[in-house]
Amino acid sequence: MNKKIKISQSAASVITAFVGVAVLMIVFSIMNPNFIKGDSLMALLRSIVPFLLVGIGQAYVCITGNIDLSIGSVLGMSAMISATMMCKGFSPVVAVIVTFVCCMAVGLLNGILVGKFKLPPFIGTLGTMTIARGIAQLANNNYNTDNIGSEGAAQMFKDVLYYGKTLGIFNGVWIALIVWFIFFYILTYTRSGRHIYAIGSNVDAARLSGVDVFMATTKAYMVSAFCAFLTGLITMAQSGMGSMDAGMSYEMYAVAAAVIGGVSTLGGSGLLVGVIAGAAVWAILQSGLTFAHVPVAYRNIVIGVIVVICVLFDVIRRNGKHPLKSDKDNKAEAKKENAAG
Repeated sequence: MNKKIKISQSAASVITAFVGVAVLMIVFSIMNPNFIKGDSLMALLRSIVPFLLVGIGQAYVCITGNIDLSIGSVLGMSAMISATMMCKGFSPVVAVIVTFVCCMAVGLLNGILVGKFKLPPFIGTLGTMTIARGIAQLANNNYNTDNIGSEGAAQMFKDVLYYGKTLGIFNGVWIALIVWFIFFYILTYTRSGRHIYAIGSNVDAARLSGVDVFMATTKAYMVSAFCAFLTGLITMAQSGMGSMDAGMSYEMYAVAAAVIGGVSTLGGSGLLVGVIAGAAVWAILQSGLTFAHVPVAYRNIVIGVIVVICVLFDVIRRNGKHPLKSDKDNKAEAKKENAAG
């Protein structure tokens, strides 16, 4: 007896995203053969790292049915606090610990505001976005920091997080892959991961099933804050200094990486493996359009259109209705799908 193999909608979205990666690589390599050669390819891999990390954090939050607008500002806060402390003579270890505590505090605050006090996530994280950006600006009295140095502990910090290599691959790439694997395992194989999916699918049903909605929501926001913290350190290691503008627009990059990778903005579905493809699509578009000498404004328009289309398809898929068809046609198609299932 023949059996139909059904691919879940999330898996289908992931496959589509990876196909998109392959197509973009082919197109840009035809336009410029140097795009996938040697140093250019390594640079492309490194450019994926920040998008992947913030995409992981945003994916966790989106799966709960929420959003984190503060992720870019937490990234900037991470870069500024750590750089300011190093410039003032603190060791990188102390600077990283203090920065970690500050970033996790923002994640906890987001969890409390959204999970405990039921603030709309857009409003709650908009507020913490502004607070975190203000802290980033105040960290060095409204100035970018000096260079943290290129010797001793400072150079070791930059090598560990960005410039150094292990097995021929930059350390930043390894760090992103390790972080992805850890959070992929948690989301896929642990009770915490199941709870995150549950509250995104139906928060009331999850609560009645014994899920601690506040705790699950807070964990998701703290994962997002951790990813922003780590991305801020990597960004600072790359530039060697703290910039008050670090992380600007990264909330959009994070949403793009998650959504292009098939994570639903409506909550309850999405696979973390798709975020790799989503981050890669974003990085390839940025690098490829730069190679093609396309102005920044047009690059932003392209990625904005892609994000809108991905979200639109997600809404159509979740609602089961095609916006260009009548309600009668949509109902007829739904009956056919139910009968086939």
